[in-house]
Amino acid sequence: MRPSVCLLLFLIVSPASADDRPWELGGHTKFRFLGNTFPADSVLRDLSGSNSLDLEGDLRLNFQATGGRWTFDAAYQLFALYGDRVEYTRGLPPAADLFIRRFPNDDRRLFNVTKVMHDQGKEALLHRLDRLWVGYSSEKAVVRFGRQAITWGNGLFYAPMDLVNPFDPATIDTEYKAGDDMLYLQYLQNNGNDLQAAVVMRRDLLSGDVESEEATTSVKYHGFAGESEYDLLVAEHYDDIVVGIGGTRSLGGAVLSGDLVLTDTDADSYWQLVANWTYSWTWGGRNVSGAAEYHFNGFGQKDGRYDPLSLAGNPELLKRIARGEMFTVGRHYFAGSLMIEMSPLWSLTPTLLMNIADPSALLQLVTTRSLSDNVTFLGSLNLPVGANGSEFGGIESGTDGLYLSIGAGAFAQIAWYF
Repeated sequence: MRPSVCLLLFLIVSPASADDRPWELGGHTKFRFLGNTFPADSVLRDLSGSNSLDLEGDLRLNFQATGGRWTFDAAYQLFALYGDRVEYTRGLPPAADLFIRRFPNDDRRLFNVTKVMHDQGKEALLHRLDRLWVGYSSEKAVVRFGRQAITWGNGLFYAPMDLVNPFDPATIDTEYKAGDDMLYLQYLQNNGNDLQAAVVMRRDLLSGDVESEEATTSVKYHGFAGESEYDLLVAEHYDDIVVGIGGTRSLGGAVLSGDLVLTDTDADSYWQLVANWTYSWTWGGRNVSGAAEYHFNGFGQKDGRYDPLSLAGNPELLKRIARGEMFTVGRHYFAGSLMIEMSPLWSLTPTLLMNIADPSALLQLVTTRSLSDNVTFLGSLNLPVGANGSEFGGIESGTDGLYLSIGAGAFAQIAWYF
């Protein structure tokens, strides 16, 4: 199904008034500036020079129609890109796509509703459908089929229980999670507990056929135990068995959360753990929210070596990075942030993402400012810190003296909502 054909769904005309019409149409336009510098020993410097500058435009149309217990939801996206990144990433070897991705695609998804219309020089234009589902809901049950998004688990930065399209911890704009093609079911019990299930259908990258070995079939139970909440997960994910347990509890004004996940593969069994703490207080007359998180990734490199030959010996890690469900190559991580409300319309959020074993880190200073009722500014300064060969300092490229490294960078975005 082509995105341009599905866009006709947005043109539904209803004779009802704006107050009682059975449909809603809204969305946003976002204009972004992205700038990055490259160290002298970065393999990317040979492709782009000492820096890269990029401009992006993003139009999103959200449409929802309801009729009785039925709901239809669709979201159309149009991306226009211009800059160095569009050009230099085209010349990267296929293996580099593990760490530096170009455009969203539907190669694995059940439905191909993404199309690159132009990709030449520094210019690219593509459009896609990020949501396209129909659902039925009763007092206790929900059933949805089509492209949609789900978020499971209690991780703040790292999310081992979130099996379908988790966010990269370094992502600045997390307003919308990428959708996937699935059947989703939820049943609400009288006591407030609920049972959720999701079946994500995917295609084999080589054959293009829908294969059961590529699918995710998962069930999660969310319950309450006194003042605590807990999650139980059982899944078959790309032919691997995944089980997990997580929970959340308030303690002394803070909130403690975490997940423990075990993945059983043909090669071995791997543990993942995330545990975090959040707390809010007033500091100098300003509201502040703090978060700290530890993450253990059992799929990561035990010896801390990230050169191509060493990574090739860890196919379970590489598969998960390629599928966009894992973003780390080490084992032990710390993440922390402070959200400081400078004013009711302006916030600053310094963030640290750290590989404890390297050690190396990514420092981010994120700012959000409401410019009007429907216009916001989002910006970030990003600084990787670490020695050559470390995760954030730049892993080895396979060429002597060159690393897959990125220096200081900036992100700025203006969003208008309608």
